[in-house]
Amino acid sequence: MSADEILDYDSVFEKYEPVLGFEVHVELNTKTKMFSSAPNEFGDDPNTNVNEVDLGLPGVLPVVNKAAVESSIKIGLALNCQIAETCRFARKNYFYPDTPKNFQTSQYDEPIAFDGYLDIELEDGEVFRVEIERAHMEEDAGKLTHMGGAAGRIQGADYSLVDYNRAGVPLVEIVTKPIEGAGKRAPELAKAYVAAVREIVKNLGVSDARMERGNVRCDANVSLKPIGQEKFGTRSETKNVNSLRAVEHAVRFEIQRHGAVLESGEKVVQETRHWHEDTRTTTSGRPKSDADDYRYFPEPDLVPVVASREWVEELRATLPEPPAEHRKRLKAAWGYSDLEFRDVVNAGVMDLIEETVAAGLKPAAARKWWMGEVVGRAKVAEVDPGELGITPEVIVQVNGLVEAGKINNKMASQVLDGVLAGEGTPEEVVVARGLAVVSDDGPLLEAIDAALAAQPDVAEKIRGGKVQAIGAIVGGVMKATRGQADAGRVRELILEKLGVEG
Repeated sequence: MSADEILDYDSVFEKYEPVLGFEVHVELNTKTKMFSSAPNEFGDDPNTNVNEVDLGLPGVLPVVNKAAVESSIKIGLALNCQIAETCRFARKNYFYPDTPKNFQTSQYDEPIAFDGYLDIELEDGEVFRVEIERAHMEEDAGKLTHMGGAAGRIQGADYSLVDYNRAGVPLVEIVTKPIEGAGKRAPELAKAYVAAVREIVKNLGVSDARMERGNVRCDANVSLKPIGQEKFGTRSETKNVNSLRAVEHAVRFEIQRHGAVLESGEKVVQETRHWHEDTRTTTSGRPKSDADDYRYFPEPDLVPVVASREWVEELRATLPEPPAEHRKRLKAAWGYSDLEFRDVVNAGVMDLIEETVAAGLKPAAARKWWMGEVVGRAKVAEVDPGELGITPEVIVQVNGLVEAGKINNKMASQVLDGVLAGEGTPEEVVVARGLAVVSDDGPLLEAIDAALAAQPDVAEKIRGGKVQAIGAIVGGVMKATRGQADAGRVRELILEKLGVEG
């Protein structure tokens, strides 16, 4: 069997059930790193945000970042977890070319949060409970850039560059318990779960939650077991998937790949795998290690973290409105139907509509623009609507131009195209493209005369009382003016010219 062979998706479920598991890594947006005073900043010049602790120099000692611990507790509370009264760090050992001390300071058998759950609402409103095993604190590794290879990976590269700026950035890793029962909806559940975690940490303010920057990354575990069998199948782990769409596609591909392997009579290899967005496939990484292989032992340079019940309750009192309750409140305030609101949430534009409404637009108008003009463009571009380049401010400006009668809805669509093309603000696009509505009666009357002359039979129908036939004349005028006429004024002038009351 070839390495990339897959089984028809529906055929997989005739014999197998998928079992999922997710490890979501959340980078915290603290000012400094997890165990050092070095700045926690994204995008700075390589190797400028490092100090002796990050470089693992002899004789240095780590110090726990209190703000990171507080953020970790908040995440645990938002995930309905129990918070440990005491917990400790451990050393996780294996070769880290991008971590100078050659081990990761993490948590193993004593996580700060454990036994939680999230109720995930799927696109049709079905709610699926995902149980959380643990949420533990750790540090991120640095970043390797492989030079000279065609694929940007270590295989085939001439050499590698390392940037230690990210080494030591605070992380919270959220690990689910095995997830069964999702069936064919497993990829959809994967996407919805990661989206829910991202929404929670962004809402808490503890992470920038930008997946394209790696602030939220998902390791997706997939296995298949024969229907009716209790024992789980061998799992694969697709590492560092950093978009919602990629999580969904990676889970679907792995389900199909596992199905093909099992149907060929071979065994699934327990391994990590790499996701390739261009081909929407995974390739083999390295054999997947078990916990024993990491030789965990308690970190001797750090004392246990003590989370008193008073401290935990103080932090609980600072939590913002949970996202689920926030959605219910918005739905009621906006007056959307269940279907309208679900479509808005599923399209990923709820926050954008909220910002647009806050900027002064009515909820119905905001939904019209985002769902009618932006979502479709985002699908074509295969990006999230918020990444397309149209902002709430742009929507407010375009809507204002329409309400002022300067452009019509057809022109508004062209204005948005111009904004996306980098032609400037909506008003600048209107000027540059000559999109202003023609409302001067002189040019309109000329176009009306031409349209009436071209369709005398329609003119007679209108005079005879069939006012609904006026659409054909209006259409001729709009065509002649390249869609720039004020349709309402055109209708008024036609009726006046023919001596008909509208």
